[in-house]
Parts: sequence; structure tokens; C-alpha cells
Amino acid sequence: MEIWPHAISMPIYIVFLLGIITFFRKHYKLSAYFWLATLLTFPLWMMGGVEGWFRWVKILSVIIPTILVGFSRIAVYEDKKGVIWDKLKSEHFLWFFYAILFLNIAEATIKDVTLGNYYNAAAGFLLCVTIPFAPKFWKITTSGKYCDLIAYTTAPWNFLYTSWNACFVYAESPMYFASSLSILLAAELYPIIKKRPELYITARIYTLAAHLLLRATYDFFPNVMDSTSWFNPEVLKVWGIINFVLIVPYVFWHMWQLHNNKADTSFKRQKSA
Repeated sequence: MEIWPHAISMPIYIVFLLGIITFFRKHYKLSAYFWLATLLTFPLWMMGGVEGWFRWVKILSVIIPTILVGFSRIAVYEDKKGVIWDKLKSEHFLWFFYAILFLNIAEATIKDVTLGNYYNAAAGFLLCVTIPFAPKFWKITTSGKYCDLIAYTTAPWNFLYTSWNACFVYAESPMYFASSLSILLAAELYPIIKKRPELYITARIYTLAAHLLLRATYDFFPNVMDSTSWFNPEVLKVWGIINFVLIVPYVFWHMWQLHNNKADTSFKRQKSA
């Protein structure tokens, strides 16, 4: 197994994805219209060999919400008026993004079960349970240089999501594990670099959307980052168990914060009044 091609291609791809996040955070209008235009690449998806219900659902369940994130940012930041704009900037619409994240994890969790990756599937279920609920812990900012979709996840939750998702891809698509790990690491690194864990979902949205679009239109990843030979069933089993063991105490901590009304400070990382 040769590692050196991945040692070159993965860091390059990660840096490219970090640039993608920065670009689409900064250019919120261009972001909305760019992702809307990506729907026109639909014929290329068929030519590129996108097959199976999971792949089609995955692509559409990421691209469409990414479009709506863009237009919601426009609606809130520019205080747009009109029936549709009012819906997009409503606090209640934040439940849509919460639901999409929930369903995104749930669909992969179901797939994990079909693959026999039961411990990791259990970790996925608990990730769904511990998503900070909307609209209290979600918002679109109107201050600062950028208007951002903010979800007040914690650094441990971000890490657990990254590890769970990486384990899922390791089981479901070993060939694409290296490239998928790259997008997960980019999303994990970005909020760490910015020292803002609440940017994780935004980073995850743009890295995943960019990756799925590339795979759907021109899938070069098997040629430059094929990681099929990395697969080991024992590693998969142990990894899933570790993810489950790590998330159980986090679930108790999460519920304790909510029960004792500490979530406002612990999730948002604010000092108590």
C-alpha cells in the first residue's frame, strides 16, 4: 500500500476546502446563486455514474439545503421583505436546518445498520439526540464581516461527529475514505483555526456540498485518493465501539446542561451573568 500519493493529495485537498469555506462565508450572495446554479449540472450526475438511492438522496439532501442557507443569509442580513423572504428569515425556519442535519445523520445511521456497523450506528443515533435544538441554539448573524449560519455545537460534539462520520465512510465506501476524511478534517479544522466551534456546521455544509458536487460531475477521486486497501474489518469494529463509548458520557453531560439550565452558557460558551 503506497501512502505517499495520499500524503500529497489529501493536504492539498484540505487546503482547497478551507479556501472554499472562507470564500462562501465571505460572499454570501454569490454562494446562494452559485449553489442554485449547480442544479443545472444534473445531466452530468447521470453521465458521471451516480447510482443508488443513497447517493441521489445524499446529493439532493445537501445541495438543496445549501441553496436555502444562502438565501436565508441574504434574507436576514439584508432584511429582505416579501412572503418568501419573511419565511426564510423567520426563526422558525431554523428548524429546517436542524431537521436537515438530523436527517443527514439519520440516513447514514440507517445505512450503518444495514452494513452491520451497529456500534457506530448507535453513536449516530446519539449524535441526533444531542444536536442543539432550534431556534434557541441556531441563528444567522447580522453583525461582523460575514453573515453566518451559526449552530452552537460544542467542540466535543464536532469531534464525535467527525469520528462517527469517518467510521461510517470507512465501512460504506472504503475507496472514498481518504477524500471523505479530507472534507471531514477541513470542517473540523476550520472552527479550531477560527476558535469558534459554532462554525462547524457551516464548514461542514460547504465542504460536503463541494465534495458531492465534484464527485457527481467529474469523479477523479478514485484516481488520486483510492483508499480501498486501507479497509480492515477489525479496525472498523473497534472504531465503532470507541465512538459509542466516547459519546455515552457526552450524552449525559449534554442532558445535564439542559436539565440544569446551563446550556445557555456551556453551549454558547458565554460566562454566567
